[in-house]
Amino acid sequence: MPIAIPAGVTVDVAENNHVTVKGPKGTLEKTLPVEMEIVREGEEILVKRPNDLKKMKSLHGLTRTLIANMVTGVTDGYKKALEVNGVGYRAAKQGKTLTLNLGYSHPVEMTDPEGIETTVDGNNIIVSGIDKEKVGQFAAEIRDKRRPEPYKGKGIKYADETIRRKVGKTGKK
Repeated sequence: MPIAIPAGVTVDVAENNHVTVKGPKGTLEKTLPVEMEIVREGEEILVKRPNDLKKMKSLHGLTRTLIANMVTGVTDGYKKALEVNGVGYRAAKQGKTLTLNLGYSHPVEMTDPEGIETTVDGNNIIVSGIDKEKVGQFAAEIRDKRRPEPYKGKGIKYADETIRRKVGKTGKK
């Protein structure tokens, strides 16, 4: 399936399949599997595989998706929303530092990595950037600071995540 290149985006394929995508939001570079043939035809990019071995088929899909994600990243960018639930649990942002109060004896401080921006809106943390992999990784690292627990649902969860709740203990009579 060809990848359409929107207006204002340039895609360069160098030797060893080193792909550089430039767009309005920034530039992304990635070296992709050498076995695949990446061809630019007019305003779209085609990824071709040498043969139909299982490994080549899976690399073909991976390569195509990685390029498509890079193009989407430099045009629209990526966002992950996290929710902080729990009494006394809060998040605050100061400069490039995200401070989380999560019921530990100390506040947890995290610095935004290069190319990633976090914003705090009430009990929500929004992680945004142009690299899908980095956005997902940093959101996962924030979530790992206090994962949601199944009894009361306290902790940091993704906005679209559902927590399987459990029934607590019942007292004896």
